[in-house]
Amino acid sequence: MKAHDFNISGMRLQARGAGALYWPERRLLCVSDLHLGKSERRARLQGATLPPYETQDTLSRLDAELAAVEPEIVVCLGDSFDDAEAALSLSDQEKIWITRMQAGRRWVWIEGNHDPGPVDLGGTHLSELPIGPLTFRHIAQKGASGEVSGHYHPKARLTAKGRSITRPCFLIDDERVILPAFGTYTGGMHCDEPPLSTLMGAEATAVLTGPFPAPIPMPR
Repeated sequence: MKAHDFNISGMRLQARGAGALYWPERRLLCVSDLHLGKSERRARLQGATLPPYETQDTLSRLDAELAAVEPEIVVCLGDSFDDAEAALSLSDQEKIWITRMQAGRRWVWIEGNHDPGPVDLGGTHLSELPIGPLTFRHIAQKGASGEVSGHYHPKARLTAKGRSITRPCFLIDDERVILPAFGTYTGGMHCDEPPLSTLMGAEATAVLTGPFPAPIPMPR
């Protein structure tokens, strides 16, 4: 999977085509908004059904990213679970899968608005994580610098030769990067909508996910 290199606060980061962020200097892999258990929560609260394979699909793609870059640190940037009960409802196989991925590395669960408290799945639970000049948190803060966040599930539309495609995307400016949602069935917010259009600087870039990550000026 190819990646787009960029810099924030003097640090070289990589926006990977799968939707994960990699910091080579620290061997740190970051993903946001896994929303594990979304289909279970939908069925429980709304009676609506989604194909019941989203958790396995999300874990499989995360496992592939771990194999690709072999990080020492993994940061899950909030909303890792669709709610607290969804975390408890994971199957034994899924819990063992997560435990296996955690083995031999530091694993940090950042609190999100869907999962504000710790879950009993190993790792460390923090409201935010400062490392060097960067701070990892779930929701972007106005005026922040060196910030890595998620929450908004940004997506962008690219039109060329009469064809239009919409993909999840990273949003990057001089002060921050907002990650796309990594989870299956997570939807998204177009980057020309507020608050994304007001959070990001005028020079912001959108990096569309996919086999060949495509940086474009952030649509306004």
